[in-house]
Amino acid sequence: MPQKTLLLVSVGSPSASLLRDLQDPLAAHMSAQTVLAKTALPSPAYAFNKDRGQYHCNAIMRRLTPMLEPGQSAVMGITDVDLFVPDSPFVFGEADRESKTAVVSLFRLRQGADGDHLRRRIQTEVVHQAGHLLGLSYCEDPRCVMFFAQTPQDCDRKQLSLCNTCRNELVKLNR
Repeated sequence: MPQKTLLLVSVGSPSASLLRDLQDPLAAHMSAQTVLAKTALPSPAYAFNKDRGQYHCNAIMRRLTPMLEPGQSAVMGITDVDLFVPDSPFVFGEADRESKTAVVSLFRLRQGADGDHLRRRIQTEVVHQAGHLLGLSYCEDPRCVMFFAQTPQDCDRKQLSLCNTCRNELVKLNR
């Protein structure tokens, strides 16, 4: 499988050490080389929707897209704000294959978790969104990283890895 390069960007206050903790799972489970952005984006006040009290994913993703440099396959922002898309009460993250952009939030993943537990949750959701960027869809297997998590507990049940069906699909997509 050809290796893709994913740019990781802090949006707001997530630390560089947190972003470094995402590199190994992305390499191991998605064969993605990662590059940490030299510059973080500020807290995304521009994306705040006052009626919902949340931040619109697409507004953040539009700021991430221009950060892609030659040789990079996709960009993913990591933030700590509460994200939404119009048809959902919230999302842990969102990916757009066409723009090669994704965003993942720690906000709701923090529920009942800290330290290693939170780190694993964010790793799971980052690998999940990277899967979408690489062309994978949702999976029905609740243990597969591509399962659509609706609660932090769904994230806890998921493995960091792809099920056999999704792994085979990823191989086909990268031929």
